[in-house]
Amino acid sequence: VQLQASGGGLVQTGGSLRLSCAASGRIFSNFAVGWFRQSPGKEREIVSAISWSGDSTYIADSVKGRFTIYQTSAKIAVYLQMNSLKPEDTAVYYCAARRGTIQYRPNEYNVWGQGTQVTVSS
Repeated sequence: VQLQASGGGLVQTGGSLRLSCAASGRIFSNFAVGWFRQSPGKEREIVSAISWSGDSTYIADSVKGRFTIYQTSAKIAVYLQMNSLKPEDTAVYYCAARRGTIQYRPNEYNVWGQGTQVTVSS
């Protein structure tokens, strides 16, 4: 599986963006997909994750109520809808996949897409 992340950009505080993570050539069969972010000088952290079935999701406390993760019914893309963005959300966002259940640490994921930059201006 190869992942392609897109949708980042520059927005003002309070704005919205939708990030997309697409699996090239195949569906996310039996893969959990996570969104991570990393800003300069900080460790990569999990933002959200979704199980292959879509029945299980995780949202970090720092973005709860503002971000939503979902996938297409055909399971070929996973989206991260980001609303009410804040300057502290500024980071490079990565999507990643792993076989099996949702996990929370970056080293639990073995397939990574390239990052997409999200910048929130104050």
